[in-house]
Amino acid sequence: MLQHVSVEVRPDQVEACVAFWALLGFEQVAPPESLQRFTWVERAGTQIHLMPFDDPVATFRGHAAVVVEDYDAALERLHEHGFETRPGSNAWGAPRTFVRDPAGNHIELMSAPPPTR
Repeated sequence: MLQHVSVEVRPDQVEACVAFWALLGFEQVAPPESLQRFTWVERAGTQIHLMPFDDPVATFRGHAAVVVEDYDAALERLHEHGFETRPGSNAWGAPRTFVRDPAGNHIELMSAPPPTR
């Protein structure tokens, strides 16, 4: 299990990124006291750590991928909040879509994970 992914964001983008991840079913959680400078969101044991930097590096080619609970509803929520999505290939018979978070990071939304065998 992948426990977390860290993404860099500008300090003024943290709240917008928390709201973005909330659209995908993630909730903000408190990090340990020694890591309070970061903002964490979590869903089902997987966390996204938002790391504020004045000069962040967004993931433009690499990406974080998450399986969403209700794929169509997740896309609808993103569109309702002004996010543009781009369909990915249907490589294993399950739709997937790409979107950029408010910090410009590349995120893949999957309707189902790929088969392992």
